[in-house]
Amino acid sequence: MTQNTENVQRESVLVTSGTGKTGRRVVERLAARGVPVRSGSRGGEVRFDWADESSWAEALRGVDASYVTYYPDLAAPGAPEAMAAFGRIAVENGVRRLVLLSGRGEPQAVVAEESLRASAAGVELTVVRSAFFAQNFSEGAMLDGVLGGEVVFPAGGTAEPFVDVDDLADVVVAALTEDGHAGAVHELTGPRLLTFDEVASEIARATGRTVRYLPVTGPEYARMLETYGVPGPEAGFLADLFTTLLDGHNATVTEDVKRVLRRDPQDFGAFARAAARAGAWEAPGALGE
Repeated sequence: MTQNTENVQRESVLVTSGTGKTGRRVVERLAARGVPVRSGSRGGEVRFDWADESSWAEALRGVDASYVTYYPDLAAPGAPEAMAAFGRIAVENGVRRLVLLSGRGEPQAVVAEESLRASAAGVELTVVRSAFFAQNFSEGAMLDGVLGGEVVFPAGGTAEPFVDVDDLADVVVAALTEDGHAGAVHELTGPRLLTFDEVASEIARATGRTVRYLPVTGPEYARMLETYGVPGPEAGFLADLFTTLLDGHNATVTEDVKRVLRRDPQDFGAFARAAARAGAWEAPGALGE
């Protein structure tokens, strides 16, 4: 009986940010499959706080795998050190498999990836590098802009292969629950490139709203974030990150969603129509984490 109980515990999964855009979806999918899952968050039943290393060991105790989503971004200062510590604690607690969310085309994020890989030697590690989320416009930082009719962002005319978070969550669950992903780097995009101006047009068509894109400079965007209450250093980091990522070097699509899931990724237009039908742009929104 003791052995059977231990086996059940060892098959559970910790999602480090279980209330976030990707974490919430991963939790739902794992639970639907009958996989015991712990939804970690700063104020939830399973406490997990990236700013408090003392919370990590208890959250990891007894789990077999973990989906790792670092806040505010894997390219942020301090991320390599956090990944080194997390990997060490995961190894100490017998974790067998890690799936790490990373950013596509972020050199500093790669440094953090390697830090986790080095500290968690012997653990199966899969890295999921993602393009910009389509859901940033429906439940994230750009929701208020859509509702107000003006999406403000430092993207210029650069195109981006926006990925649907539901596709990303399906890839993460596959990597957590299936063999064959150890050591892999899955680079996830949607099926086509769109500029932010084209995104605004897609949302306008789906909603019947007037939605336009207003390009701004990085410093202008940082000042806007500060008016939402984002601390100055974090606002500056995010503005610099976005302007760097949107310099054109990520303006390509990949086949990794299709390769992993054996189906095509969802197009942004389909996402926008589904979000509109679900009422995503009918109620007032707020700047999301």
